[in-house]
Amino acid sequence: MSGLDTLMAKPFENALRNTLDEKMVLKVEGKILEKYGITISEAIMDFQKLDGVLKELLGAKTDSIEKEVIGKIVMLEHGSEGERGWITIEDAALAMVILESVGDNDKKNILNSVLDRPLIISDILEMVHMSQTSGYRKVNALIQGGMLIPHGFVAMDDGKRVTRYRSVFENIIIILEKNKLIIRVQPAMEAVARSSVLQSVGHWFRCGPISCI
Repeated sequence: MSGLDTLMAKPFENALRNTLDEKMVLKVEGKILEKYGITISEAIMDFQKLDGVLKELLGAKTDSIEKEVIGKIVMLEHGSEGERGWITIEDAALAMVILESVGDNDKKNILNSVLDRPLIISDILEMVHMSQTSGYRKVNALIQGGMLIPHGFVAMDDGKRVTRYRSVFENIIIILEKNKLIIRVQPAMEAVARSSVLQSVGHWFRCGPISCI
């Protein structure tokens, strides 16, 4: 599962509910439940399922609806040739999740420790000098929130494989401009590649698939 999809699932659901009329929302919910036995939020994290249901119910309008919904959450900015692009956060709730993560000193240190290389949790806590109890709690909160993503495994002496983690974002810029808070993020390439939402909407942008970000 992509950290980006985890981060965007609830904002996407809220924006979709605000974009469609109530009757259509009920139809979408019912069709997703009938076909897959899951909720809208769960379908967003496996976006092809939601996209298929929307196409079944909305037909040719689906692309414009999805584009409108995505636009309420993020603005995708393409970099110049040879440079990575950025994502500007438009949704206030998503912005607060990111702010809470980097505003907490322990969580910020955890994220900083895995910007350049993925680490297993015990190595992360050793690097940031955190106790096991509070450290595991904060690392797990970052994983569940989508801010930390799995990145391979390490084979331990006892033969067990332990997951390594890295930050979903390689860079975060926070700007205060005329009393408006602007958050711009540069996601890790593997996070973009694993995002069913961003991979599905990539055809809307002139550079083609979202791998251009």
